[in-house]
Amino acid sequence: MNSLFRAPRWRRVQGIRLPKAKGRAGEGRPGGCCWQRLAGEVSWFWVTHVLPRLPADRMSSKGSVVLAYSGGLDTSCILVWLKEQGYDVIAYLANIGQKEDFEEARKKALKLGAKKVFIEDVSKEFVEEFIWPAIQSSAMYEDRYLLGTSLARPCIARKQVEIAQREGAKYVSHGATGKGNDQVRFELSCYSLAPQIKVIAPWRMPEFYNRFQGRNDLMEYAKQHGIPIPVTPKNPWSMDENLMHISYEAGILENPKNQAPPGLYTKTQDPAKAPNSPDILEIEFKKGVPVKVTNVKDGITRSTALELFVYLNEVAGKHGVGRIDIVENRFIGMKSRGIYETPAGTILYHAHLDIEAFTMDREVRKIKQGLGLKFAELVYTGFWHSPECEFVRLQGPGVHPRPGVPTVPLQRGAGEHECSGRLRASRCHWLHQHQLPQAEGISSPPEQGHCQIGWVTMRSWAPSLCRGGARPQLCSLIPCSLQKWSANGRVGGGCRKGL
Repeated sequence: MNSLFRAPRWRRVQGIRLPKAKGRAGEGRPGGCCWQRLAGEVSWFWVTHVLPRLPADRMSSKGSVVLAYSGGLDTSCILVWLKEQGYDVIAYLANIGQKEDFEEARKKALKLGAKKVFIEDVSKEFVEEFIWPAIQSSAMYEDRYLLGTSLARPCIARKQVEIAQREGAKYVSHGATGKGNDQVRFELSCYSLAPQIKVIAPWRMPEFYNRFQGRNDLMEYAKQHGIPIPVTPKNPWSMDENLMHISYEAGILENPKNQAPPGLYTKTQDPAKAPNSPDILEIEFKKGVPVKVTNVKDGITRSTALELFVYLNEVAGKHGVGRIDIVENRFIGMKSRGIYETPAGTILYHAHLDIEAFTMDREVRKIKQGLGLKFAELVYTGFWHSPECEFVRLQGPGVHPRPGVPTVPLQRGAGEHECSGRLRASRCHWLHQHQLPQAEGISSPPEQGHCQIGWVTMRSWAPSLCRGGARPQLCSLIPCSLQKWSANGRVGGGCRKGL
């Protein structure tokens, strides 16, 4: 019977050989009755021998996090650091028109321990759903900045949230610092699209920024964890590229006194080296959106959104169009010096501005200018997915009632551009009113002049409010303010809803 209560000598636990139990209680090994000693032996061996040998995915995880991954030093270190914190990392790379070896970045992320890697091409939706509304609104921040990065961030964040929801991830993460605008743009977008999601921002976490206080700390960490470090020397400034623009900031550029180095620009050619002859482009707009571009010189035509924008980048960049060097006010209050190249965006902004002046009513244009300023401010500060920004965006198509075609020649040598012609004149611009000695319908007596001048705008607009055959004579007489909706329905049956 005594043998039944003798401590059993187990040799294997899940295929792993156990040492024979030796020693007594109090000598660093479990003691007590045989079953207590057995449980102690197994627990001790599990902690000291088995757990260290288990792969990372067999251990408990805090959950999955979708990391906006670029393949650079910062986000590569963040990927490894998140794994150290116990997260399953899903790397997400957005193809938004930048020059990038995406397959190499995929291999790198997998090698560093990413659970999955998603490479999503969002270039087309970036143009159609983000750049085009900005063109419609003539959006420009602080008179100079065409919002290239500001527009890209909500586009990237939207796809990041989609992946998180599809993969069941509770967290998203990014590599934006605590002093810039991008942290706000990423996080406000994520919270707007998925209020329950949680954002991990390492550069705002003391355990991260106290450990990594500069690039040298990141490089040392990369060496310790086998993170590939670029062998090419890093430029003394930061760059961010997408289809709309490329930005250069920080480093030696932080001092506004320092001029941009000659080799800094990559998207546009030096205007002094531009071709001798200009390219003449015909750009057709509908509802404020470019739908077709034709190069008069060689007959090349582009009509799809992405192809059109890429082509304008190529032609405008060849002529050195779109360079600016500015100091802007960040959302958090700091001033920041930035150098930008926005070739296609610059051409479209000025072409659209010119056609607006030609086709849009004066008072409507004044209101639209105010909306454009508000739109630019909302986009810059990260409120793209807010209800107020959506409201402003929806006004864009409504104030562009008619198509127009400006012709834009690119002047050589100075990175200049100008609109030299306009086709498809609208009723807001009656050519014969300017050609006749006395404009039709406007008489000379001063007591009638004021009212009749006011009628010019009303009469210009009235035909657009009327549908064919539906009491056109009534529409020409009722003021526009009455041609909307009454309490019981429309006034003047030939008028369109919402105008």
